[in-house]
Amino acid sequence: MEFASHIDGSPFRLDAKTATGIQNRLGADIIMCFDECTPYPCEFQKVEQAVERTIRWAQQCREAHANPQQMLFGIVQGGVVQKLRSRCLEALIPMEFDGYAIGGLSVGEGHEAMIETVEYTAPQLPEGKPRYLMGVGMPADIVAAVRAGVDLFDCVLPTRNGRNAYAFTESGSIRLRNNALIGDPEPIERDCPCLACRKFSRSAIRHFFNVGEMLGPILATIHNLTYYQRLISQIHRRIGDGTFGDWSKEFIETHKNQEKSEFINP
Repeated sequence: MEFASHIDGSPFRLDAKTATGIQNRLGADIIMCFDECTPYPCEFQKVEQAVERTIRWAQQCREAHANPQQMLFGIVQGGVVQKLRSRCLEALIPMEFDGYAIGGLSVGEGHEAMIETVEYTAPQLPEGKPRYLMGVGMPADIVAAVRAGVDLFDCVLPTRNGRNAYAFTESGSIRLRNNALIGDPEPIERDCPCLACRKFSRSAIRHFFNVGEMLGPILATIHNLTYYQRLISQIHRRIGDGTFGDWSKEFIETHKNQEKSEFINP
């Protein structure tokens, strides 16, 4: 990848080796291999080429990795094509990374195709090493991925959706700009311990959004982050007490249909 400096226009080249070196110097606990994420939909040949390139780059990253205090994760690509996922898995696992990520999802393929791919891929990853689903996601996606064996997630949804007046709750989403909230004295969600729910009403937060007051996006973001923390805590608790199976099925059915049209673009 080549690009020009935004300061003086000088040329730069970013490849697997330099990307790994930069991450080594940054000192993050977990760093990622260079990879190619294809869009959806995408022609088979292009996905295949991306998989082969991802495999080559993974080997280069493995060789360039120079900070043993950091965990280096390989990234399994292949779109929604199981044959290509298998090809990538078979090449990456012998490289013995510290953990493995499932990449190339949540790019428009929808909940069903995403989870089908995760359910195919995750069980084939090495036992005893972290399994990370990149860029996911909506609550139903997370719960379904945990059912498939995923351990780690990252996503901008709680903060991005919060900035856009979209609040997550256990009973469903709330659009905080809606006129229906005028005069509503209730918090975003009862029993939520976050600052937004303890100190502000839905009506007040709606007002902040509609007059351009930055406190609105801040409060909605605080609430969404708290919601996700509570969701993950509930997953942990239900796995521990043996109730996750039945609860997760009900949760996914309740939330997945509602969430189909709720993804907010940047």
